[in-house]
Amino acid sequence: MSLTYPWFLLGLLALAVPIVIHLFELRRPKRVLFSNTGFIREVKLVTARQRKVKHLLVLLVRLGFIVFLVLVFCQPFLPAPQKNRNSNSVKVLVDTSPSMQVQGEEEQTAFDQVVEQARDLTTVYPASTYFELVNKPHRRLTESAYRTSLEQLGISGHTASLQTTLARLVETGVRQEGQIYIFSDFQKNDFSPQFITGFDTTQQVFLVPVVGKEGKNVYVDSLMLDDAFVRVDADLSIKIRVHNGGNVAANNCQVRLFIGERQAAAFQTSVEAGASTATTVQVRLTGRDLQRCRVEIEDFPVTFDNTYYFTLQPAPQIRIAELASDKAATQRLYANEPMFSYTLGKPNSVDYRALTAANLVLIQELPRIETSLRENLQQAVQRGATLVIVPPADATGRQSYNTLFHDLGLGTVQWEPSLTDKPSLRDLASPNLQNPFFREVFARQNRPAVMPKAAPVLHWSRSGIDVLHMRDGEAYLAGFPSGKGKVYLFSAPFDERYSSFTNHALFVPVMYRLAMQSFRNDQQPAYRLNQRTVALAIDGSETAGRAERVFKLTKDSLTFIPVQRIQAGELRFDVPPEMQAPGFYQLSRNGRMVATLAFNFDKRESNLAHYSAQELRAMIGNRSNMRVYDASAGTSVASQYRAERVGTPLWRYCLWGALACLLAEVLLLRFGGRRQTAAQQPIANAA
Repeated sequence: MSLTYPWFLLGLLALAVPIVIHLFELRRPKRVLFSNTGFIREVKLVTARQRKVKHLLVLLVRLGFIVFLVLVFCQPFLPAPQKNRNSNSVKVLVDTSPSMQVQGEEEQTAFDQVVEQARDLTTVYPASTYFELVNKPHRRLTESAYRTSLEQLGISGHTASLQTTLARLVETGVRQEGQIYIFSDFQKNDFSPQFITGFDTTQQVFLVPVVGKEGKNVYVDSLMLDDAFVRVDADLSIKIRVHNGGNVAANNCQVRLFIGERQAAAFQTSVEAGASTATTVQVRLTGRDLQRCRVEIEDFPVTFDNTYYFTLQPAPQIRIAELASDKAATQRLYANEPMFSYTLGKPNSVDYRALTAANLVLIQELPRIETSLRENLQQAVQRGATLVIVPPADATGRQSYNTLFHDLGLGTVQWEPSLTDKPSLRDLASPNLQNPFFREVFARQNRPAVMPKAAPVLHWSRSGIDVLHMRDGEAYLAGFPSGKGKVYLFSAPFDERYSSFTNHALFVPVMYRLAMQSFRNDQQPAYRLNQRTVALAIDGSETAGRAERVFKLTKDSLTFIPVQRIQAGELRFDVPPEMQAPGFYQLSRNGRMVATLAFNFDKRESNLAHYSAQELRAMIGNRSNMRVYDASAGTSVASQYRAERVGTPLWRYCLWGALACLLAEVLLLRFGGRRQTAAQQPIANAA
């Protein structure tokens, strides 16, 4: 045992006072006068030995009272087993990610337990200590301000992952001495053991894991559409993949799909712990307006991820602009389909406005490419359009095509030597069904199909996307990335002398696939709240003449103005940190709605597998500057820190001892030495 203030031991000199009182008995005898013995009602028989024992006991309790009172001022304590390094600054990291909403062992959420544990830290540090919340960095807080800041913390979907926060903490604090407390559930998919080695040995790091109850947690892992082109009044298959991030199997879990306020599908599913299952549902969109959709899962007690928000935007008509000298083979193909907006132009009357707005530009056997046309084609591809080139059989305009190929970045394309006689047709190889270009295009066939023939006038050594080949391995149709768009190149003309491709059954699905892939929807069905940047393609009319206006995000009565920038017709904005709740947010500018965006929690938060206190201790090993405090052990973190590094204070026990001595003295003086009252004897009156 050690004393905090040993100089108070001089107070033990006061022990002489009760000893002097005991030795000199400063009480004066009291004289009682009476005239008759009949007035004596009771006789106390007290011997000299009994009186001596009573006085000694009173003396001992008085001495004990003084001794314990002096020790209270000396503040004795049991020394801590580990030496504490004094620090006037303490950093505290409180995990505010959505996974902290899991119910703990004491019928409160893990986040509430963490806040309570972090608040009690002020009881073990001197009043001169400054606290700093890593959640609100660069602020040194006093004890009262620190408690207030803790009460203001809340669960946020925008919170950076624990891995990111620790990386920033290690980077900024590696040269600073001090103590760091990390309160978290330490999810396995969010915490890496490598960050333990990142802290400097001069820093004392205390890991405080908070463990929730065992249970199930079913959440939406992903949604997949069978076709990126969402059609109106047509069946749309949506594959809903759910995952159980808990450690208990979920049986007969109810899942419902809503399109707007209408329930479009419902089913039950059972998911084992740590496993996934997928279910395909059929829905139908009845309007061209954007649809707010959500998937609701009936899952308890973990409820923060029971709703998944997403949007479905029916695709507009795909704009196709074709330039051809003669009657094009694709005119009837595209013009009779409602989902295509098809225009056909001639080389001498090019509609450059339609060319600029087109998703797919088809150049079919033009004799030559004029300079103005070449520049507009290059701009369209740079903007993101798809360009399909069918080369001509005539060799007079090949130099203009070479210039176009060079401007588009197709440097490996070369022409075959011109032949005056009839070209030799060769067979195409069967398409590779594993090629993503032909995904879900063909049904399985038991026998090989008869393929078309072609006589290539172009060849190239390499490409970005291989679609069709000749049987000898030479390319027939391939794609090349260029700018934000793609360029697809046929090696042979569509002329019947050079190809039978337009008369083959393969012609329709290939040309349809080229058109479908030219459509690009930059808006994703759903975003994450902790996603740093969102990019959206906006109409040019949104920027013209409104430079002083800003884009805003609105949800109910909340309005956020994100950090934003516009470049090349694309809006990029940072998700505001104040956006903490999932749901639908409207993006507007100057009071006009531009888009509706769906935001959800990061699905990694729904995987509740975490490191236990024992596993964290095994990771730490023999590092003396790191310690794991188990918050679920029944003892607060402050008590564990005090017992290990501050010591166990004993002044409370000394105070109780002084009060016990005082009570013992009262009892001795009140009841000590009393004997049974002698039976009263009748006294005869004298005659």
